[in-house]
Amino acid sequence: MPGDKSISHRAVLLGLIAAGPCRATGWLDSEDTRASLAAVRKLGAEVSLEKGVLEITPPLSPPTESVTIDCGNSGTTARLLTGLLAGWLPAGSSGVDLQGDASLSRRPMGRVVDPLRAMGADIAWLDKPGRLPIRIRGADLKGVDHHLEIASAQVKSALLLAGLFAEGNTTVAGVGGSRDHTELLLKTMGGLAKPGRFDIRVPGDPSSAAFFQAAAALVPGSDIIVPGQSINYTRTGALRVLRRAGVKVTIERPSGETGGELLGDVRVSHNLLKSFTITASDLPALVDEIPILAVLATQAEGETLITGAAELRLKESDRLAVMAENLKRLGADVVELDDGLKITGPTPLVGGPPGQPVVLETAADHRVAMAMAVAALVTKDETVLDEDTCVAVSYPYFFQTLDKLLGS
Repeated sequence: MPGDKSISHRAVLLGLIAAGPCRATGWLDSEDTRASLAAVRKLGAEVSLEKGVLEITPPLSPPTESVTIDCGNSGTTARLLTGLLAGWLPAGSSGVDLQGDASLSRRPMGRVVDPLRAMGADIAWLDKPGRLPIRIRGADLKGVDHHLEIASAQVKSALLLAGLFAEGNTTVAGVGGSRDHTELLLKTMGGLAKPGRFDIRVPGDPSSAAFFQAAAALVPGSDIIVPGQSINYTRTGALRVLRRAGVKVTIERPSGETGGELLGDVRVSHNLLKSFTITASDLPALVDEIPILAVLATQAEGETLITGAAELRLKESDRLAVMAENLKRLGADVVELDDGLKITGPTPLVGGPPGQPVVLETAADHRVAMAMAVAALVTKDETVLDEDTCVAVSYPYFFQTLDKLLGS
């Protein structure tokens, strides 16, 4: 699998404030992570990327002149940078403007900006309140006790990064099992008080792996091993759901330094599928995997219920609506709920006759495109995606990997 996207983003952004040159081996080169890479270059960092090895040297000081950064489609870049810049930029600097593409500009930023303002951050909306673009100027921050209403790793990370530069203690509660990659990397760098340097190996991305693991669960006779995958507990929710669904999942050769990221070889084999339940408490550890788990549910015996997932309506697309519509087009028994999906299976998935394929809409969402490509493996007749280049956001060679596994 390609390197983990969440860790790859954080390696770039924390490298900006490190005590010296840093290295990340196995770094993910994708459209999303390239947005973070371009951002730190604009902010003065020296960057080298060769054969998956990222080397980054932080600037001697933050910029004092105005800078405009395009975050593209990357919510991680926009939200984490907002917190980092709020404290890192010197007071009185001209400021940094963050902007994004049309999709990112529709996604909520108030959940990051409002608590940062409570710390004293100087952040202004440049167009619509609550949305990009924004302007961040340096300010003297004070530590605040935060309680998150939504367990978001991006919001948590933004507040922790701002807290590095704030006077007094910053605490973040209500994180509810959200991804802890920021905390682990900061520990690797020597702690919160004064981040040092890092030289890390980026594990394989479990969110990307989940699409092939679900495919193995769906296609009779399948048996796959994903070597070197992240087995960080906050990222293995999909594997736990696969086990609930009756799939054989084993983890071999686990390794990793104490206090750092854990990885191992994950083996998944086909088995008869049974229905499962996903609730709000499960969501932080599998939020990106809901589309492919919805596909899995169409072939599981009984009623699968996914609830507490309203956050998926605020991703690159409204993933609940788009997945429900696509699966219905193929004949699945799907009911769209306010905060999830109810799927009854198993039901045969059927496309169109030769030359008249059923067109599946991706809404330019990489997770939807990959999920529906896997659905095609158990769909009779023909389907086609309306757009497939969106997979480059997280997994540029997804279709090549799929072809190899299929022996194409």
